[in-house]
Amino acid sequence: MYQSLSYKTKQLFFTAIKLSIVIGCVYFIYKKLANNNQLHFSDFYQNLIKNDVFSAKNIVLLSIFTIFNWFFEILKWSKLASFVRKTTFLEAIKQSLASLTTSLITPNRIGEYGTKALYFEKKQRKKIMGLNLVGNFYQLLITLFFGLIGFGFFYLQHNVHISFRRFYKIFIVGFFLVFSFFYSVKQFKYRGYFVQKARAYINKIPKPLHVKIAVYSLFRYLIFSHQFYYLVLIFNIDILYIDAMSAITSVYLIASIVPMLSVFDVVLKGTVAVWVFLFFQIEELTVLSITTIMWIFNFVFPAIIGTYFVIIFKTTFAK
Repeated sequence: MYQSLSYKTKQLFFTAIKLSIVIGCVYFIYKKLANNNQLHFSDFYQNLIKNDVFSAKNIVLLSIFTIFNWFFEILKWSKLASFVRKTTFLEAIKQSLASLTTSLITPNRIGEYGTKALYFEKKQRKKIMGLNLVGNFYQLLITLFFGLIGFGFFYLQHNVHISFRRFYKIFIVGFFLVFSFFYSVKQFKYRGYFVQKARAYINKIPKPLHVKIAVYSLFRYLIFSHQFYYLVLIFNIDILYIDAMSAITSVYLIASIVPMLSVFDVVLKGTVAVWVFLFFQIEELTVLSITTIMWIFNFVFPAIIGTYFVIIFKTTFAK
């Protein structure tokens, strides 16, 4: 049916899709800030004023954290995408931010995969989606590594009641499946054309590139986790560095392994953070304010910039 449409109709159809993405993104951001049942905007704003979050120093430092966070994410994608087609840092900026805008309103961030793929020729799109999976895998791996260390320390320091049997069962099975998908496990043979083809393609990626992506993912994790810690300092929370980092890494660990739609990401992290920091007698309003600021700086601001790249995006798909 789509192929039978005229060129002009296809253009109008594609423009309508882009506008829907932009409007949906802006509406979603507005709803999360203005109609958040967890955190009323007036309380959030007053808390920011009280702790002088809007000072020039804080805005500059928080912005620097965000810039470097996205610098390594974009650099990571530039290196990965160049495995298929030479991709400059500027091109990677457009692809990364446009895909972020789309991912905010799509389940499980699936919009990120599709949007990045549309920047490439049709024959390259499956490879691009596979490379995006590789990048996300390494970011998850770093999160799990530091998260398990932090959560282990957190568990030993506090009387935490949690079903470890179920928790570790889910984690071990999930980690093994993902790890064995990327790396060869001779004892297990995969059946199915898709899995075999995906494994074969991933194994073609040079090991130096794997190392680079892992290092960039590590830098990203250290940056946004310490951005969280800087906010802890801004809000004058009386907590030791090691305790704060164990709590922060635990928040990202739990939030990353709980299946959840991307649109609820800010709510999920806020709920998890409230539970974790409750062990340090930190009030809910402060914790929710911190997670909301993290979301605004690392997702909202870049997504707003990404709306521009969504609007100007052109693809042969519409022709």
